Amino acid sequence: MAVLTIRSVPEEGHRALRVRVAQHGRITEVKVRETLAAAVKSENRVRVGDALAAIGRKIGLKDEDFAILESVRDRTPAEPPRFV
Repeated sequence: MAVLTIRSVPEEGHRALRVRVAQHGRITEVKVRETLAAAVKSENRVRVGDALAAIGRKIGLKDEDFAILESVRDRTPAEPPRFV
């Protein structure tokens, strides 16, 4: 996990953060992490798994269709590439 250091936080912002932390009964680090995550998380982001599931539902795939794929799947471990 990455480490982030923030310097020169304005006193007003630091005071507001301490108040918010106290109101929510959290540790400052946890509250800052939550706030940053919420700020950068896009409301309209498309998650790959959700998009693929929607496509499958749209074309009418059933669980049985995936069972067929599992039965023919090659389970041989992949070989690493060789650079000559």
